[in-house]
Amino acid sequence: MSGETLHHPGPRQYVQIAILLAILTTVEVALFYLDKDLDMGGWDGPLLIVLSTMKLVIVVGWFMHLRYEKGLLSRFFSVGAMLAMGLYAIVLGALGVLIVRG
Repeated sequence: MSGETLHHPGPRQYVQIAILLAILTTVEVALFYLDKDLDMGGWDGPLLIVLSTMKLVIVVGWFMHLRYEKGLLSRFFSVGAMLAMGLYAIVLGALGVLIVRG
């Protein structure tokens, strides 16, 4: 590690993170219902996965304090998360969810 120390967020930062998570969740719900009214050409599935991944990183990094742990633990979790997301993408692709129509 470098010489700098990361400080845990204070109450104000936790509220800001919670507001950001609420906004991302609102966008996800809107995308779900928007796809029913508009033809998004298949982009709704990949966009929802990107938003969910962003929320995962925020929750694990800040609320579960992974960003303050040693690098080995962060890498171990990151590799597991990437493998899980890869498997998830394969299954969604096989089901035709990740196919973007042109």
